[in-house]
Amino acid sequence: MKPNRSLILLLLLVFPAVGMAAEPFRYPEATHGKGELRYINHVPVLFVEGSPEEIGEQVAVLGTKPGRKLLNYPRDVLKEFWAGATWPVFVRAGTRLERQFPESQRRELDAMARAGVDREALVTANTMFDVVKLIACSTMIVDPQRSSTGAPIFGRNLDFPTAGYLQEYSVVLVCRPEGKHAFVSIGFPGLVGCLSGINEKGLALAVHEVLEASDGSRKFDPNGTPYAMNYRRILEECSTIEEAEKLLRSFKRTTRNNLAICDKQGGAIFEITPSNVVVRRPENGLCPCTNHFCSPELAPKHVENRVYTCDRFDCLVEQSRKHPKLGVGEVGELLHLVNGGSYTLQTMVFEPSKLKLHLAIGSCPASALPLRTLDVGELLARRCGDAAPLPAASSKQPVK
Repeated sequence: MKPNRSLILLLLLVFPAVGMAAEPFRYPEATHGKGELRYINHVPVLFVEGSPEEIGEQVAVLGTKPGRKLLNYPRDVLKEFWAGATWPVFVRAGTRLERQFPESQRRELDAMARAGVDREALVTANTMFDVVKLIACSTMIVDPQRSSTGAPIFGRNLDFPTAGYLQEYSVVLVCRPEGKHAFVSIGFPGLVGCLSGINEKGLALAVHEVLEASDGSRKFDPNGTPYAMNYRRILEECSTIEEAEKLLRSFKRTTRNNLAICDKQGGAIFEITPSNVVVRRPENGLCPCTNHFCSPELAPKHVENRVYTCDRFDCLVEQSRKHPKLGVGEVGELLHLVNGGSYTLQTMVFEPSKLKLHLAIGSCPASALPLRTLDVGELLARRCGDAAPLPAASSKQPVK
């Protein structure tokens, strides 16, 4: 029997998506108040500024509402781990943790909710990762003496369950809050805190969750402030590693994690529990980090190789020895060697002294994608509606 061409054409018109991959999500370019979303070097960049209320509304209108599927993510990721029935537990925990938000960040979230974003989903998305460990990340910090540029280089993979779509919703948030340091956060619209970012002073940071500690600390303290909120405060208030350490020690902390941090002089790892903060310095000019503690004060006698944390750490150490000096390209190659496959949804390399960000986002593993360069200084200097295009808007080539 010959195929009925008319029937085939009808089916293609009625069911155009059958047999064809869906187009990846793309944020619409738009402005709202002092805020703007535009693509720069093929990267979605969301500019926001002003009071917490203004910032919250700008994020909601330009990012969270267009990317509304993000609001399903907290439920979807629980279902991915066969834990959908635990949703009420996370809602209750988030409601309690919200009381410990810094005031400005609570006002920002309130403004998002008033702009029409589901409040329960917002609160849970901003708190659930203090309650359950799902992030498995890798970092390499290169101090000036091992850097081919003569200045620090800070590379990081964000490894995170995507529920099949989160990798399409990454955004670079350029935030200028009133009376605080301006900063760039690589995350998702609606995430009030910061998982990875750099501020106008060249202070960059990235979080890595940790399961085990030897100090007898609680795995989770519900009386603490969600860690992403604390790390945003570091970007807003600090200029150096020393200032960040002092502020970090003053926080009431919820859980255990490593905070990789780097300023214009070099880097370190803050190993953090609700009870202690230990600073781990570079060895031979390098500071690798994954998802376990290394300091004598906090490392367990036997580190379990969960999410391949030991394998990734050892790979970073061993492979870096092959390079007397490392540049942005070499750090990117190291990060690709330790990628987590479908979990690696963001790969980035910071150059704090130059205020440069090299970023790969959009599909997994992100480390396999070209790193696209953004000039952080230019981003932070820009205002909504500026007529002059940024040099990085279309002309810059990906970093090799």
